[in-house]
Amino acid sequence: MRIRAMERADWPGVAALWNASVEAGEVVYKPLTEAYFRKKFLEDANYWPELSLVAEEEGKIIGFLNGVMKRVFLPKQNHQNTPGYITCFFVDAGHRRRGVGRALVNELEKRMREAGKSKIACHGDNPINLDWVVPGTPGHDHNNAPGMDEECAGYAFLQALGYTPRFHEVAMYLNLKDYRVPDDFAVKRQRLADEGIYTGRYDLSWHYEYNGIFDRVGSEYWRKVFQDEIASDHPRPILVAACNGAICGFTGPVDKQPSGRGWFSGICTDPLFEKKGIASVLFNLLMQEFIAEGAAFSTLFTGREAHARRVYERAGLRVVRGFAIMDKPLA
Repeated sequence: MRIRAMERADWPGVAALWNASVEAGEVVYKPLTEAYFRKKFLEDANYWPELSLVAEEEGKIIGFLNGVMKRVFLPKQNHQNTPGYITCFFVDAGHRRRGVGRALVNELEKRMREAGKSKIACHGDNPINLDWVVPGTPGHDHNNAPGMDEECAGYAFLQALGYTPRFHEVAMYLNLKDYRVPDDFAVKRQRLADEGIYTGRYDLSWHYEYNGIFDRVGSEYWRKVFQDEIASDHPRPILVAACNGAICGFTGPVDKQPSGRGWFSGICTDPLFEKKGIASVLFNLLMQEFIAEGAAFSTLFTGREAHARRVYERAGLRVVRGFAIMDKPLA
């Protein structure tokens, strides 16, 4: 068996491995086409050809693994303070439990260690985002996974190789035809208004202060999303909570993916304004905006034990999958 970087001629073998796992129900990823592989991997600015590895035996591709190291960084990120990432891996069913997967992971770790990485992770910060299909739905999908699917054999496999689960997230789903406005929604929104807290669409002419909330929640990603949207020639709706000229809650931008999924970057509340019901009001406004946009369903991730999970459950979302954020030191 030989472990090496993937070459163009390996494409049919890689696709066969991937799609066999999809068809067998071993993974929830979408089927792999050449166009999808090109878009998600080859055309991504963070792609490293030397970190897409194959296992070859007697001319046959029996294993595939993709890893990545960021090339495009958010503020305060760099090569030294970000980990390497495992994106996905597949082994031919007839060659499992023979050390193929271990050899692929070991080679990836070696290459990342030589590149100066001190940690490798299976994490939602991986810039290569793979779409997956919510089981039991008519193709309803989510555009990324925050870690390793806990119902996939890869979860136990990575633990056996020394990867530690650090955090557990749940994927939640709602068919928007089943959405109902909670009975206490109007009361909560009015209570916030009585406290001087506006909730609704953000008007670009307001020029409200927004760095404070993103500093306090510690998210450069959400700061960039907000900045990019308000600077856009064609901005999408942003929903906010605002008080005294400053943003204290945020969700959006509101969009609809081709699959019918209502898309948004996330939702957050300024820690200085917690326990007022802001997240609950904004989230329900978001669901109503999705419906107005013609979206068919909503999916999101949250911590398995997070308070926000209860907010989403009250809006009708249900847990459909569990994912583990995992990592391993490379020193």
